[in-house]
Amino acid sequence: QVVLEESGGSSVQAGGSLRLSCAFSGLTSRPYSMYWVRQAIGKGLEWVAGTNAAGITAIYEDSVKDRFTISKDNAKNILYLEMNGLESEDTAIYYCAADPAFFRPAGGPSVRREDFQYWGQGTQVTVSS
Repeated sequence: QVVLEESGGSSVQAGGSLRLSCAFSGLTSRPYSMYWVRQAIGKGLEWVAGTNAAGITAIYEDSVKDRFTISKDNAKNILYLEMNGLESEDTAIYYCAADPAFFRPAGGPSVRREDFQYWGQGTQVTVSS
């Protein structure tokens, strides 16, 4: 059974920082790349960042690439998202997702649930200005 469980979401002031965590288990059948995807109220799913199965290569959506850092601790089975310089536009539910493919969505950051094999339940990040 695959389980992805996010934590670390909170309410912060603009300019602040947060670190999200995603504890995962059961991803043993094959190598899985892992991702952070977010959804703001009234908007679709937006791909934020991804890292390959080894946790060596990271890719980012343009609006976050100078502020967010994705990392993966394979020994502890935890995926992280370090977020600095938070802006009100970053307010969203943040989901951890896993898929065998390592990819950047073509044509922009919009994604669908079926683009990733496994999902967590999400953690809320609220940034107030």
